[in-house]
Amino acid sequence: MPERGGQDTQGPIPTTADARAPRAGAAVRRTSLLVTLVLGGLTALPPLSMDMYLPALPEVTDALRSPAATIQLTLTACLAGMALGQLVVGPMSDKWGRRRPLLIGMIVYVLATAVCAFAPNVELLISFRLLQGLAGAAGIVIARAVVRDLYDGVEMARFFSTLMLISGVAPVIAPLIGGQVLRLTDWRGVFAVLTVVGVLLTVVVFRWLHETLPVERRHSGGVKEALRTMGGLLKDRVFTGYMLAGGLAFAALFAYISASPFVVQEIYGASPQTFSLLFGLNSVGLVVVGQINGKLLIGRVSLDKVLGFGLAVIAVAATALLLMTSGVFGEVGLAPVAAGLFVLMSAMGLAMPNTNAQALMRTPNAAGSASALLGTSSFLVGAVASPLVGIAGEATAVPMAVVQLASAVAALLCFLLLCRPWQREHQSPSSASGGPAPQK
Repeated sequence: MPERGGQDTQGPIPTTADARAPRAGAAVRRTSLLVTLVLGGLTALPPLSMDMYLPALPEVTDALRSPAATIQLTLTACLAGMALGQLVVGPMSDKWGRRRPLLIGMIVYVLATAVCAFAPNVELLISFRLLQGLAGAAGIVIARAVVRDLYDGVEMARFFSTLMLISGVAPVIAPLIGGQVLRLTDWRGVFAVLTVVGVLLTVVVFRWLHETLPVERRHSGGVKEALRTMGGLLKDRVFTGYMLAGGLAFAALFAYISASPFVVQEIYGASPQTFSLLFGLNSVGLVVVGQINGKLLIGRVSLDKVLGFGLAVIAVAATALLLMTSGVFGEVGLAPVAAGLFVLMSAMGLAMPNTNAQALMRTPNAAGSASALLGTSSFLVGAVASPLVGIAGEATAVPMAVVQLASAVAALLCFLLLCRPWQREHQSPSSASGGPAPQK
C-alpha cells in the first residue's frame, strides 16, 4: 500500500550492480545487515576525525609553536571541508553512481590524513585538514544517498534510526581513543590511527559495498544540471522545511557539544571524569531514543507526529535550561542542568532521523544532491551556532541556552509553517528528472 502522499513503500533492493538480480528475502536481509555495518563506518568516520584530535590540541599548540587560536583553525578547516565537500560529492554521486565518488573520496581522505601526520607547520596542517574534511564528506553524503536508494517510507526512517546507534556512540568513544593513543605516542599518532582506519574502511567499501544507483536513474548533466537540481529542491517548500528543521535542530546539538565542557566543568565545577560520564549518558539517551523511534514508533505513529513531538520536547528542554541558567529558579546545581541537557539530547533521537527521512522521501531521483543540501545546511548552521555560546564570557551558561532555545523554536516554526503536515497531500515525490515533488 502506498505511503502517505503517494510514496511507495519498497523494501530494500539488492546491493549488487545488477539491479535485475532476484530479491530473495534472506539475501536482502543479509545484504541489509552488511550495508548497515558499512554505512555505519562511513557515518562514524567524521566524528572520529574531529573528536579523536581534541585531546591533542594543547600538545599540537606546543609542538608547532603556534597560538591556540591558530590551532583551533585546524578544527574549523575540517568542519568547513565536511560542509562544502558534500555540495560537490552529492551531485557527483547522482551522475556517476555512489561507488566511484565514494572510493575517490576515501582515497583522498587517506592521503590527506597521512600528510597531516607529518605536517611540519600549522599552515600545512590547516590546509590538509581542510582537504581531509572535503574528502571525508563523501562518506557522510553518500551514506544518506545509499539509504535512499535502498529504502523508502518508514523503512528508511528505521534505517536512519539504526545508523544513529553508531553515529551516536562515535563522538563518545573518539576522545577516549584519542586519549589512549596519546599515552602511547604523540599527536601525530592520532592521524596515523585515522589513516589506518581510513585504509580499512576503503577496503571494506571496495570489497562489499556495491553500486546502489542504477544507470537509468543517473543524471547526465554537469555542474549546471546539478545546480538546477539543487535549485529545484530548494524551491520545494516542504523539502526546505525539513532541511531547515533538521539543520536548526543540529545547531541546538552543536551548541551543546561546543559549550558543555566549559559549562559543566568551569561553571558548575564538575571534574573531567564527571563531564565524560554526563557526556556519555547524554549520547546513550540519544541512541536509546533513536532506537525507540526506529523499533517502536515508526510504522505505528506517523513520522510527522513523531518529528513534531521531538522538536517540541527540544524546545521545552531548552526553555527549562534558559530559566535555570538565568537564575529564575534561584541558584541551581549541576543535577537539574544535566537533566535538562539529557532530555534535550535524547529528543534529538526523534528529530534528526525523521527530518532526513521525510526530506529524502521527496527526492528518490536526486538523493545525492538532496543529501548534500541536508548535510551542508546542518554543518553550516552548526558552525554559526558554535561561537555564539561563549559570546557573554566565561561566567554564565545563558548563551548556550539562548542558542538552543532560538534554534529549537526556529526548527519547530520551519516544520509547522513550511512542511504544514496537517494539510499536506503529496503528489508523486519526484519527477523523473530528479526534481522535488510538485507543490499544490
